[in-house]
Amino acid sequence: SAGVPFPIKLGGPFTLTDQTGAPRTQADPEEQLQLLFFGYANCQAICSVALPLMADIVDIVAEADIALRPVMITVDPKRDTVDNIGPALARHHSEFVGLTGTLAELSPVYDLFSVEHKVVFEDPELGEVFAHGSHLYLLDGAGDVLTLIPPILSADRAAEIVAAYASR
Repeated sequence: SAGVPFPIKLGGPFTLTDQTGAPRTQADPEEQLQLLFFGYANCQAICSVALPLMADIVDIVAEADIALRPVMITVDPKRDTVDNIGPALARHHSEFVGLTGTLAELSPVYDLFSVEHKVVFEDPELGEVFAHGSHLYLLDGAGDVLTLIPPILSADRAAEIVAAYASR
């Protein structure tokens, strides 16, 4: 993509498993921009803010004819399985792609994106609660990181940032 490359080395090639059980890499099959988040579909904390925010951003940029794919990579592969990650994410947006795998498959991807993920405490009802990255990563169609979007921005402001990269 044109312009200045992102100044921090983030991202890289990976292959995980999507909610249909198919392998999926960092590249979008239709070369769409991607909005990537590391979280978990059953998360009761920050993900419950980030996932609806992502859905709103996708819908706002769609009005400007910008295709943006929302993608979540799980930090909790024990709970976010191929069978249940899709329905949980579809509650937020029908276009959501959920990626999971074994911890051995996921750990190198966390490293590629400098995502810290660790169990903070055990909730009697919810089970393990993880600390994990909260930024949204804007990726191009090839899966290269364009920028980071802090989740504290409004959906409208985040959509403006996406649109600026889409018009490059």
